[in-house]
Amino acid sequence: MCNIQNRYDFVYLFDCKDGNPNGDPDAANAPRIDPQDMHGMVSDVCLKRKVRNFALLAKGGVAPYDIFVRQGSVLNETIQKAHDDLGHEVDTKTKKYSREQVGSARAGMCQRYYDVRTFGAVMSTGANAGQVRGPVQISFSRSLDPILPLDISITRMAVTEAKDADTPNQTMGRKNLIPYGLYRCHGFISANLAAETGFSEGDLALFWQALQQMFDNDRSASRGLMAPQKLVAFKHASALGNAPAHKLFERVNVARKADVPVARSFADYLVTVNKDNLPAGVEILDLL
Repeated sequence: MCNIQNRYDFVYLFDCKDGNPNGDPDAANAPRIDPQDMHGMVSDVCLKRKVRNFALLAKGGVAPYDIFVRQGSVLNETIQKAHDDLGHEVDTKTKKYSREQVGSARAGMCQRYYDVRTFGAVMSTGANAGQVRGPVQISFSRSLDPILPLDISITRMAVTEAKDADTPNQTMGRKNLIPYGLYRCHGFISANLAAETGFSEGDLALFWQALQQMFDNDRSASRGLMAPQKLVAFKHASALGNAPAHKLFERVNVARKADVPVARSFADYLVTVNKDNLPAGVEILDLL
């Protein structure tokens, strides 16, 4: 399948109700926030993890849709296997693989692993397979309004050990959540980098599908109700692009309705996409 020939920029809206969309391990897993304005944040790696998990479920984890960064995997062993499969042997003097061997291992990793040719990867941590800069890049997501992180006490009626069976005290715990937050994410897809990794039209279709369905396959009690709400892509007629991304993003306006003091659902917002006087060579795709 041929590599993509067009540049894409996209705006992705998703929300979270009564859950924690992305906990910060350095803050007792509290929802990530910008301390200056209290807007919520979700990291790019959080969304990439969900895309990886969806691709793994949808394609069964076999080449060319295997996943390099997956739970429980040992990355250096996977990189070494790429060399072993190609019959590479290290130079007896330098104890390293040659530049040509590194290049072929890099190409093999791109061919086998969906997340490598999509997001890129650093594969020089052990047996060197080089580095890949992925064509798909995602920004940090930011909530449209300030969020209110809540730290809620919970109790457990069961005890851990038999010696505590007759103890009347309950086990206390904590749970972090936000009542509601609508998050906006910006993304960029480079046809030039796709040519280097082999990112194809089929890979792009799987990525769009993941953004639309990944939350339904990532449920947990801590994440509450998370859902994709809007996906607008700007397709350029060329690989380099036909307009600046930030100007295209300005065409997607999201605002809380005037009669809503505090948003608690996506219906409390008004989303408008300005399709008038588009730059030449730019097409708007309403994917969700």
